[in-house]
Amino acid sequence: MNTRRMISVLFIGLVASGASSALPSGSAVSLTQAPLVMRVDKDEFRIVFGIDGQACGQNGGSGAIHYRVEWKTADGATRSETKQVGYTVSPLASRTIAVDRQYFDTAEGAHTTEVLKVTVDRITCRAGVSAAN
Repeated sequence: MNTRRMISVLFIGLVASGASSALPSGSAVSLTQAPLVMRVDKDEFRIVFGIDGQACGQNGGSGAIHYRVEWKTADGATRSETKQVGYTVSPLASRTIAVDRQYFDTAEGAHTTEVLKVTVDRITCRAGVSAAN
């Protein structure tokens, strides 16, 4: 990875660290930290969620993270999109990650886009559901 790309990934991670990871009280799972946003190309991103699934117990669990992404193109156009990514906590594991692959642009790769904010709206969880189910 070249230095410029590494700086971009670190910068995006710092910007995303201000993202909200608050969940409704009583949720069985929570995030381990704010979502991490990694730039792959000028309009392609990976959004990574660290999940604390200790509440899933010995049988594991699965669910979905519902989140909103605010982004902007180089020409100043801003957008907000609602997204969802699934996850599975393996039996006897206390943590897992979910990675969502996203493209944000208004003209099929014609712009360099910037992710402004990632906000988690809710996390669903079904206990006792493993990857084999």
